[in-house]
Amino acid sequence: MDKASIEVKSTITEIKQITASETLPIRQQVMWPNKPIEYVQLPKDENGRHYGLHVDGEIASIISLFVENNEAQFRKFATLTEFQGMGYGTILLEEIMDLVEKEGIGKLWCNARVEKLKFYERFNMKLTDKRFEKDGIEYVIMERVFFNTNRYM
Repeated sequence: MDKASIEVKSTITEIKQITASETLPIRQQVMWPNKPIEYVQLPKDENGRHYGLHVDGEIASIISLFVENNEAQFRKFATLTEFQGMGYGTILLEEIMDLVEKEGIGKLWCNARVEKLKFYERFNMKLTDKRFEKDGIEYVIMERVFFNTNRYM
């Protein structure tokens, strides 16, 4: 992915690929602060692409992307508390959606916490009937299908 520089609220942001290990502290702090860092590691982290949105050089928001069989799943999407509500997560997710669409991937999906449904609906992600619970938190699978002209060529 090309580095993207965007001016937001007089702050310079940059999105670039990072390592899985760089995502771990943010994953833990935002998503599971009472669990050990190993809890937020994914078995296939080494197979994913990990992106960070940097604000003035500091990673503020992260997302991990896993592509398989013309589908991409994003996981462990998190923004540090002090950067939430400023639009940084939106910028990062929009960039990932643009990337997925440019790569000709047909579908992007995620396991969304139920309380975050409205956020994902803003990105034209649709609710599926697939639900599950993990550690007392309810999740639903949301997806966005892209028109993929590569399939018809």
